Amino acid sequence: MEITLTTPALLFPALSLLLLAYTNRFLGLASLIRSLKDRYAASRDQRVYGQIRNLRERLILIRNMQAFGTLSMFGCVLCMFLLFGGYMDAGKYVFAFSLLMMLISLALAIREIQISVKALELELNDLQEAADK
Repeated sequence: MEITLTTPALLFPALSLLLLAYTNRFLGLASLIRSLKDRYAASRDQRVYGQIRNLRERLILIRNMQAFGTLSMFGCVLCMFLLFGGYMDAGKYVFAFSLLMMLISLALAIREIQISVKALELELNDLQEAADK
């Protein structure tokens, strides 16, 4: 397979947008955690505590999503550097590493979305229980 300097550069826009989306998810989660913490401190409601536990797991996933996404970006830059220096074989391996890091990051994003949906289902169940009473 022939790889040129522009091949890893093709991932930059995707990785940049992906990392921005991860950061936005992180910021939204941080805000939600702060508000739920205050709510739990006031009420000691176990449902709120369950949501906080759920958010902790999501926070860890988002941290790892960002780490693997950043490793992918780092790999792309290193790959470009190696290709520029004429190290084609090393560049190919580093590019493969970069793609693998991106794949792991995306897999973690899928898991985080699944957990997020589960949390929303809990909210909807609470709403339905209140409406049924």
